[in-house]
Amino acid sequence: MEAFDIGRLGYLVLLLAFVGSWIFVEFRSRMGAALRIAAAWGLIFLAVAAGYGLWNEMGPTLAPQQQVGEGGEIAIPRAPDGHYYVTLTVEGRDIRFLADTGASQVVLSARDAKRLGIEPDALDYLGTAYTANGPVRTARVELQDVRLGPFTDPRLPAFVNSGEMDGSLLGMSYLGRFDISIAGDRMILSR
Repeated sequence: MEAFDIGRLGYLVLLLAFVGSWIFVEFRSRMGAALRIAAAWGLIFLAVAAGYGLWNEMGPTLAPQQQVGEGGEIAIPRAPDGHYYVTLTVEGRDIRFLADTGASQVVLSARDAKRLGIEPDALDYLGTAYTANGPVRTARVELQDVRLGPFTDPRLPAFVNSGEMDGSLLGMSYLGRFDISIAGDRMILSR
């Protein structure tokens, strides 16, 4: 434990002692009622914590997904975290990408590369990308049969990142193939 953590723990113990002392003094003649109230608040706290955990776990799957509109335009809703996520079908597998207009290339995480049958450890990392987290090594790959709604691209150059990534990025090398507009909480892609 670091000194900061010990200080926080001490503060919480002091706060618990203060609240516990007040409850003891306030309910000294009615300890049964105090225990029932404490148990009720404890259950309320656990229910809120469980709901928050479930929402973080299931929220992205419950959120609205991209839709194909009239004329083949793709409507992508803004996620609760403020980003736009696009699901592409690559070689028959659905891969979820963060639409990143600030990225110049399509970048696969090691996990998504493995899902596509690409072994990240066997790649030659000859390139370097300069990210917000600093420089990372990259290996060029080529994705086959990339589909987004009614649009198909037989080949798409991409890079596998040697750094830690939560998910894959859909950069302008792909997004630039579309007309992009943002209306309200939706990103619209059309060709």
